[in-house]
Amino acid sequence: MRRILLVLLVAVSLAASAVAVLRARQSGPQEWRYVNGSSLALPSNYREWMWVSSNLGMVYEGEATRPDRPPVFTNVFVNPSSYRGFIDTGKWPDKTIFILEFRASSAEGSFVTGGRFQGGLLSVEAEVKDAKFPDGWAFYNFGGGAQMKNVTEPVADAARCVECHTKNTAVERTFVQFYPTLLEAAKKHGTVKPGF
Repeated sequence: MRRILLVLLVAVSLAASAVAVLRARQSGPQEWRYVNGSSLALPSNYREWMWVSSNLGMVYEGEATRPDRPPVFTNVFVNPSSYRGFIDTGKWPDKTIFILEFRASSAEGSFVTGGRFQGGLLSVEAEVKDAKFPDGWAFYNFGGGAQMKNVTEPVADAARCVECHTKNTAVERTFVQFYPTLLEAAKKHGTVKPGF
């Protein structure tokens, strides 16, 4: 009986070790990849990453609202290893990637009598923190619809993105002020920019 119990204990221990190794491999550098240096491949599993926030109808400064169009949902995802790193330190580790997904919104469907829900995918963008870029960050636009790309180059004229992400973000170049769980971590670690 003791021998059977010992064998079972060893088997459970080996299984737990195998699961830990598998998780480590899944959460490492293979979460996303470059193609030919700095072109970014759209991670096929980004919707399985850490969801940090959604919003409805946010409009950037200088853009006009369109009352003739329904508001758009945006969903923000970050790679799991960077999420864990931020929770632990309040800073984004090198090789952090954010995926920003734009989706249509609808108010008509099935039994819905009020409110809005997410619909079809409109476009996808990304922001990457990587020391290989001159200022440490790069922006990507994969487009949408029939023109959506699986691989894209960094946005060539990103001056407007850089200005907005420098001036209006709570932590580094990220809008942590809109991500409640991450804002708590940043406050805990003292990494929130003054004024937030």
